[in-house]
Amino acid sequence: MARIPAVTPAEAGVTTKIAYRVARRRFGEVPEPFAVYAHHPALMRASAVHEMLVERASTVLPAHVRELAVYRVAWSVGCSWCVDFGAMLQRLDGLDVDRLEHIADYATSDAYSDDERAAIAYADAMTGAGGAAVAVTDEQVADLERRFGRAGVVELTYQIALENMRARMNSALGIHEQGFSTDACRVPWLQDDAAQGSTS
Repeated sequence: MARIPAVTPAEAGVTTKIAYRVARRRFGEVPEPFAVYAHHPALMRASAVHEMLVERASTVLPAHVRELAVYRVAWSVGCSWCVDFGAMLQRLDGLDVDRLEHIADYATSDAYSDDERAAIAYADAMTGAGGAAVAVTDEQVADLERRFGRAGVVELTYQIALENMRARMNSALGIHEQGFSTDACRVPWLQDDAAQGSTS
């Protein structure tokens, strides 16, 4: 359970209820981070608009390269919600999710291409292990530019930085996997309501 409980539909204002309906229609369930952020409706809306604009703008990199780099960040930070949701997004994009089991060994695994390895290594350098400082090198950026072009490097950098924010925020708030990757989403407020009903 998150450290701050999700805002239930009964507690939500009109705009948040509409946002919940849109999210449920798109993902099959309201993502728990969205429902926790709803305690600050203005930031929830800003986040939703930002995410939508970033999604629409991110068209330079091949999807498999971008999504693997983002997934690696979530995995490295230890955000189980982001790992869960990221696996679902890759599945819905028709990408090979079975190879995510080998993300720890990406540097030597045959499941990944050279372009994918370069993007994942960049994600590692930007994210830092155990709170280490950013360790990106000039050579690394030059290699990525040869592979993806300047716009591709900017897109990759932006996506990795954004996932660092998401993963660290969700982890700090205690938001855990929701079952998106297995089509078994739990509904935070239904669980809470059921628990309250059983004690009354």
